[in-house]
Amino acid sequence: MSQSTVNNTAHRQELDEWRKKIDVIDQQLSALICQRLHCAQNISSLKSRIGEQVLQPEREKEVLNNVLNHADSPRKSLALEKIYRCILEESRLVQHDWKSSQPDIPAS
Repeated sequence: MSQSTVNNTAHRQELDEWRKKIDVIDQQLSALICQRLHCAQNISSLKSRIGEQVLQPEREKEVLNNVLNHADSPRKSLALEKIYRCILEESRLVQHDWKSSQPDIPAS
């Protein structure tokens, strides 16, 4: 067996190991995102009871700042910001969907 074949096999094994780690992380992330969306639904209920709007820009800025403080590089910070903007948007949609599905709570 040639050295390049041995190296290629070793690299493939390493690639498989990294992919397995990502699969585990993705399972954890999806579970956590589902929990987050459940929290957003509960928050929507509370906002409705106290007369607050779904969209709260100051809170979203606070969430983004909290997340971006954990980035260890500018590139990761930019990626996290993009990801969290999507998460925040989807959370708002969940809140709007929940709110509009409630018969006694007018959607805003």
